[in-house]
Amino acid sequence: MALKIKDVTLLKGERIDDLQCKGLGIIQNPDGFCFGVDAVLLSHFAHVRNNDRCLDLCSGTGIVPILMHGLNEERNAKYLGIEIQDTSVDMASRSVEMNGIKDFVHITKGDVKEAAAIVDAASFQLVTVNPPYMAASKALKNPTLPKTIARHEVMCDLRDVIRAASFALAKKGRFYMVHKPSRLAEIIAVMKEFNIEPKTMRMVHPYIDKEPVLVLIGGIKDGGVEMRVLAPLVLYEEQGVYTEELKSIYGISE
Repeated sequence: MALKIKDVTLLKGERIDDLQCKGLGIIQNPDGFCFGVDAVLLSHFAHVRNNDRCLDLCSGTGIVPILMHGLNEERNAKYLGIEIQDTSVDMASRSVEMNGIKDFVHITKGDVKEAAAIVDAASFQLVTVNPPYMAASKALKNPTLPKTIARHEVMCDLRDVIRAASFALAKKGRFYMVHKPSRLAEIIAVMKEFNIEPKTMRMVHPYIDKEPVLVLIGGIKDGGVEMRVLAPLVLYEEQGVYTEELKSIYGISE
């Protein structure tokens, strides 16, 4: 489907990427941080229901709420993205305007550690987050750079995002996150600490015979104890060749 976007002013270094979904596009700057497959997989993994209020933490340039709106347009859900970096908030907001979806998606500047000052308690049915994966290191030379903030826990950590999600979620609200498998034990422990019961999990493998590189995990606020482990999601048949499932997720047709 061709892009269906309004006129937009691009700043130096910016480009518009086609999301291959309902004619939506997104403004990005390769010199900053561009979204990857993890954000796309999270957007597909999250289950949106009719008239949901959805919150996306660590929203970056808005890829998750924008794509989730496109994937679930008929659900009439509303999305709020919270992002701490000014440049990302600006790009995300212009992407929302460019796509003509401001009645459904809004991006605001904020710190997830101060969620209580941004949103009301128990006011969302769904929370998503694609957080920084790597623990902060004193060896980081440029901890204020956009790529560093997106990848390393310099502005917030795992506990911060799960605490914020628990605060924002209504009882029985759904939580969805993508992260690294190496931190799975910690993820489950922190989710349970903040009363988000792990309910679904899916490992993401680059190839069928390789170890997973990502984990998709979903939970329910104040949910009962029982978790379903889904079949693995494999990205490549061989080098440079997507699996049929990934082609379907990306909207690629032969």
